[in-house]
Amino acid sequence: MDIADKWKDYKIIDMANGQKLEKWGNIILSRPDPQIIWKNKSYPEEWKKANAIYSRSKTGGGSWEYKTKLPSVWQVKYKDLIFNIKPMGFKHTGLFPEQSVNWDWMRKKIENANREIKVLNLFAYTGGATVACLASGASVTHVDSSKGMVTWAKENVTSSKLADKKVRFLVDDVVKFVNREIRRGNKYDAIIMDPPSYGRGTNGEVWQFENNIYDLVNLCTSVLSDNPLFFLINSYTTGISSSVLTNILELTISKKYKGNTEAGEVGIPMEKSKLILPCGIYGRWFSNK
Repeated sequence: MDIADKWKDYKIIDMANGQKLEKWGNIILSRPDPQIIWKNKSYPEEWKKANAIYSRSKTGGGSWEYKTKLPSVWQVKYKDLIFNIKPMGFKHTGLFPEQSVNWDWMRKKIENANREIKVLNLFAYTGGATVACLASGASVTHVDSSKGMVTWAKENVTSSKLADKKVRFLVDDVVKFVNREIRRGNKYDAIIMDPPSYGRGTNGEVWQFENNIYDLVNLCTSVLSDNPLFFLINSYTTGISSSVLTNILELTISKKYKGNTEAGEVGIPMEKSKLILPCGIYGRWFSNK
């Protein structure tokens, strides 16, 4: 497992009863996590300090309970990257801290390439990977079907003082976008995708991970450059093993390009503890040149 242990502005304080107690900058939140199936709190008194608690409803969804007044948005920093945080519906805050292990991996690949790298970021959400790649000198095409998420990504790029870098933001269905890029003849040296388990595109197009991920990765081989640097897939889909992502990459990217594949879990350590919270999987293909 790759552990996201380089954070200074984020930490997990405790975990129990399906909830994680986290500190985002100076704000403490309690949010649900299905991986936390144990009941004993390690630091019971700390839970009283939560500024806001997200609770699931028995009828589906959930809501925030605010114990103190929170700013509408606040910022956290990871190394030289700055992100805007705010509580959203369905427990989210606009950032997945565990992805810092992938940001570091991508940045190292880009910085060691010694050439200009064009990155395509699909299902790009609020742009964590976009910001990381821009900071290391790549140009990025950022694609997401949600206008609100793309706006948020622009704000993160600006907050990280990267607005002058080469970046394109598009509100689009990723499959339709990739097909248009194929027709245009546009190519990319690196592709990142963080597809949802289930979702809908800009015009109601249905996405289901199990049914669509292989076809999308295979489609993306047609927009890779002659000398690609890496291909990264993130997944939070329940029941999918990281080995499945390796197999997909072996059957698609490795068929056309010489390189290596690897896969694994990402996790976040709990403060003052040996506990690690598993937070999804990744599959990576990367050039061996």
